[in-house]
Amino acid sequence: MKQLILTLILLIAGLPAAAQELNARVSINRSQVSNTKSGVFEALEQQLTRLLNERKWTELQFRENERIQCSFNITVNAYSETDNSFQCNLLVAAVRPVWGSSYTTTTFNMNDKDFNFNFQEFDQLEWRSEQIDNNLTAVIAYWVYFLIGMDLDSFSPMGGTDMFHIAQDICTAADGLGFSGWKAFGDSKNRYAIVNDYVDGAMEPLRQMQYDYYRKGLDHASENADEARAAVGEALKLLKQAHEAKTMSQLPVIFTDFKRDELVSIYSGHGSGSEREAVYDILFRINPSQNTYWEKIKQ
Repeated sequence: MKQLILTLILLIAGLPAAAQELNARVSINRSQVSNTKSGVFEALEQQLTRLLNERKWTELQFRENERIQCSFNITVNAYSETDNSFQCNLLVAAVRPVWGSSYTTTTFNMNDKDFNFNFQEFDQLEWRSEQIDNNLTAVIAYWVYFLIGMDLDSFSPMGGTDMFHIAQDICTAADGLGFSGWKAFGDSKNRYAIVNDYVDGAMEPLRQMQYDYYRKGLDHASENADEARAAVGEALKLLKQAHEAKTMSQLPVIFTDFKRDELVSIYSGHGSGSEREAVYDILFRINPSQNTYWEKIKQ
């Protein structure tokens, strides 16, 4: 019996350990409310870090080295000790490794300007999908599932669909909490609009673009830089299709906003003149506000 138990222990020890999905970093900038005692902000940071990193958010199996590297940077614009209310901006971002290199590439980066909630120093944060009654945890859960969906899309075509639908369900349930950011058609860049566009059939070219850009493009750069760059160019044509299919969607603009430096690095001084001109034309049509960067592609 002892030998059997020992054998089972050794077998279990040899299996890859399943880990939580995220390796998240939380930071809180409270410089605008610096006269307030620090305890509540430290507690908020600790509670969010625990919730993000210690909770198992899905049934998916992640190894430790596969955990999604992400950050939740909170800027506190106003805080009231009277009713424990916070008015904040939340900059949420995630990266993934590029195969065969030490480079990490951003999969999403956005500033959520409607991050308002109530929190007291000794509150314990828990996420209960069956009872959504806390705007703080609802916003965090929404972005967790969204980031997991983005990561899955980058490794498998449409791989994040289930995660996006969970985020969409959170929007529907959280709309009744009375906080901004959840309402349908309230803002072209609020949480509802972002995830609703991701599951819209008209935006399937953008979803396919995510996979082609990373797996067919960047992940092959160490093997053949020219072929990888050409694959990125083909992926950008899908981004153009998505933009033309739903011109009011902010998703193509958001993508080009956080990819601008990377795109310049990929194309500036590389490839043929016609290749760079084609990429420039796509990016300028989607996001002319970043033309200072797009002009560098042609150089």
